[in-house]
Amino acid sequence: MYRVGDYVFFENSSSNPYLIRRIEELNKTASGNVEAKVVCFYRRRDISHSLIQLADKHAKDLEEEKEEEKESPLEAELTDKQKHQLRHRELFLSRQYESLPATHIRGKCSVALLNETEAVLSYLDKEDTFFYSLVYDPTQKTLLADKGEIRVGPRFQADVPDMLQEGESDEWDQSKLEEKLWDPDCPLSSKQIDQFLVVARAVGTFARALDCSSSVRQPSLHTSAAAASRDITLFHAMDTLHRHGYDLSSALSVLVPSGGPVLCRDEMEEWSASEAAMFEEALEKYGKDFNDIRQDFLPWKSLTSIIEYYYMWKTTDRYVQQKRLKAAEAESKLKQVYIPTYNKPNPNQISVTNGKMATVNGAGPGAYHAAGGGRACESCYSMQSAQWYSWGPPNMQCRLCVSCWMYWKKYGGLKMPSRAEPSLLLQEPRSRGHGPRQSSHMVPVRNSGSPKSSTKTKQAFLLQATRLTKLARHMCRDIIRLRRAARRPFVPINCGAIKADTQSSPRLSQKSFSIHACHTLYMSTHRQTWMHIIDALPIFQAGVHDGCRMYAYI
Repeated sequence: MYRVGDYVFFENSSSNPYLIRRIEELNKTASGNVEAKVVCFYRRRDISHSLIQLADKHAKDLEEEKEEEKESPLEAELTDKQKHQLRHRELFLSRQYESLPATHIRGKCSVALLNETEAVLSYLDKEDTFFYSLVYDPTQKTLLADKGEIRVGPRFQADVPDMLQEGESDEWDQSKLEEKLWDPDCPLSSKQIDQFLVVARAVGTFARALDCSSSVRQPSLHTSAAAASRDITLFHAMDTLHRHGYDLSSALSVLVPSGGPVLCRDEMEEWSASEAAMFEEALEKYGKDFNDIRQDFLPWKSLTSIIEYYYMWKTTDRYVQQKRLKAAEAESKLKQVYIPTYNKPNPNQISVTNGKMATVNGAGPGAYHAAGGGRACESCYSMQSAQWYSWGPPNMQCRLCVSCWMYWKKYGGLKMPSRAEPSLLLQEPRSRGHGPRQSSHMVPVRNSGSPKSSTKTKQAFLLQATRLTKLARHMCRDIIRLRRAARRPFVPINCGAIKADTQSSPRLSQKSFSIHACHTLYMSTHRQTWMHIIDALPIFQAGVHDGCRMYAYI
């Protein structure tokens, strides 16, 4: 039985690892099938190498913070095998939703936010348990730290001072630590205070009648009076009383100064109807992630304004109405669905008799077979298994035993750091020409064994420069550097300086300079850079100029 909120395995391919998703909704289609709206989680194998390096840097920074706090680093206690398997338990949360058939569910799993106070080995000790600490955006190809951090640990604890002894005085100056905003023992009675608040509401209503923008937003007297009765008006009135020593006459003069009545507004009045609609749309998409709401929907609003508006919006009838609608929609939707255990044979099963893909495994539950062709399991190197599964491209002829195959499907990797899958944790950035090549499934692409396939031949290239070409390299060296210009083809060349230098140089004739330019173009690897130089040379005739351009394109 699968319910909304469960973390489950989805199978989209018989040979690829399971997808890890969280069920958000269960909907019944017109054809009677059940579809699950799910939140996507990504593995390390699903993101680019540059983002993996960024994730490793984030993990290293967290480890350094632990060392600064004089905590024992947990990663140092792990073996290479544990480090290798721990990378298979790391996921990346995303805000991407997709709909998948519920019949593709292959079991439940557990995904939790990385807890710094919990031992890392606890994730390895629990079956089908994963963790995440970063959020992946598949459209922008970015990684961000999750803002839902649970603040548990010594970093978030207050430093409690020692308890004072009996008779010992406190050195704290309370006037610097707090500010009194209201005196409950003021000389005014409760009736006088209520009357002053009524006057403040009346002043607020009159101020809204005089304000043009308020008249448009609140055309009726009832709405203006309701807006004037909000907490912002009462807070201003009580603060005015306190600042004037609870003198009613002095406080009344402040409510209505010479310039006109004071108008106090809160965020509910400041926001327009279109901004409120955008906020509700953003809240539906991002939840209470106010940073993303501000960045994508309301960049002209401050974060304080958005948060204040949210808590005021929760007190309105609009919020209550939406809450009722969502509750009614939730009642009409499925809350759980029963998916029977998937027991069909996998197409990657290998038959023992003929080495072809088998639809039915003829071996009994207690029978063990040696790997066909004498090849061991690519993960654990076992020679016996109740069933073998083809793994990787067909030309590789790699196989996995039953336990390693289930590990591959659930965790997206091999159990042991092997030659087929190097440990991503211990692997250092290497040059492109070394190390085993890997396909998109993070499995190696092996050669067939022949010398022709193992070594890639390159076409021989020889450039023999003439003396005139070598001499041309030294021309205009004080103005342009050939190597630097060739490596930066999009940086503009100072054509005016080259033009002036060629006009003032009496040593170069028209013919010799033409040969010089042609050889320089021949040496350059970026023809666009030298197009600027050719256009700047005034001594070229039309024929020589076109010939050099044609030579550059060749």
